[in-house]
Amino acid sequence: MEDSNNQDPKAQPNNPLHGVRLIDMIEYLVNKYGWERLGDRITIRCFTHEPSINSSLKFLRKTEWARKKVEDLYVRTVEREGRG
Repeated sequence: MEDSNNQDPKAQPNNPLHGVRLIDMIEYLVNKYGWERLGDRITIRCFTHEPSINSSLKFLRKTEWARKKVEDLYVRTVEREGRG
């Protein structure tokens, strides 16, 4: 498996997630929405029952469908704010 951190940044110029770590996405979304509103937007247990950054990272790293939902919300939120 290739380490994506060693890729040339120009290799994915249209990928809004290029170079963004999962922990950074979670922290951004939690700061933006809070755990309760985040759990309303993405109904997964790691956001709705005793949420924490660490439990969310653990779950999202091994659950592709849930990670995709987080990535999609992150991209939509960042684009809406004009940061993307």
